Amino acid sequence: MEARTSKVSVIGAGAVGATLAYAGLMRGFARTVALYDIDTAKVEAEALDLAQGIQFMPEAKVIGSSDVGVCADSDVIVITAGAKQQPGQSRLELAEATIGLMDKIIPPLIEVSPHAIYILVTNPVDVVTYAALKASGMSPSQMFGSGTVLDSSRLRHQVAVECGVAVSNVHAYIAGEHGDSEVALWSSATIGGVPLLEWHDASGKVVMTKDVRERMHRDVLQSAYKIIEGKGATNYAIGVAGARIVEAVLQDQNRVLPVSTLIDYPGVGEICMSLPAVIGRSGVKHRVDVPLDAAESAALDASARSIREVADRFGAV
Repeated sequence: MEARTSKVSVIGAGAVGATLAYAGLMRGFARTVALYDIDTAKVEAEALDLAQGIQFMPEAKVIGSSDVGVCADSDVIVITAGAKQQPGQSRLELAEATIGLMDKIIPPLIEVSPHAIYILVTNPVDVVTYAALKASGMSPSQMFGSGTVLDSSRLRHQVAVECGVAVSNVHAYIAGEHGDSEVALWSSATIGGVPLLEWHDASGKVVMTKDVRERMHRDVLQSAYKIIEGKGATNYAIGVAGARIVEAVLQDQNRVLPVSTLIDYPGVGEICMSLPAVIGRSGVKHRVDVPLDAAESAALDASARSIREVADRFGAV
């Protein structure tokens, strides 16, 4: 018998889906990458364009189709399809259209790949992930959202630039909603093992003052809006972030990532929101209890309520 190899299917051949597939192929995250989109010409063209560059990437097979059968027997399915965010439009305003789209997309996918790990990379990711979970009946470990993985990457980049260190030495998370109520977890952040709030520059001056932290958080919050205003969509950073989550699953890395998963939040009820969690071959293995100060705890409470309010509005809870 032919040995089974890893297969990743990307749903949606738009800017995010195509970039995620490209990023994953460059990193060699699977032997087969399938693209699925209702636009036949678009998906076949994207697959062909990617396939013709395989000579310069780790060996893989790329296929594209408007037939859902192309996704059969996938190990991981990444859903990037969704309503496009317009300039000035909040992620939460996208909820109704995208939830309706998930109701159409997910059942056929589960039919052809019932054992895949499902990763949702479509906005508003927290509400959409919750609605998809409830509609599909899947385990929260098997279906989760990309959450604040990208937001945390944006924050780490800002910290690295401000402090003059390599971004790989920065450990900091954004938690809560992937959106306007997200929370920067400053109190647990570190650079090379040093608490971020105690980091000094060469002159001995504390770098991460309250004003600097507030400016940085504003910049992270506004990043997507700024990029969308300038070029119409965000695709590179989220594409790489999505590919990184897939790698954590397929390679069973037990990597800590702030993905959006089901939480019974005290005083709020069931929602999907981002907190650091261990990600491996079975999906979400368990959440990580990151220490919070009083302000962060209160901000997370507010973020949870914000997600719940939107979910209630669209019947997702």
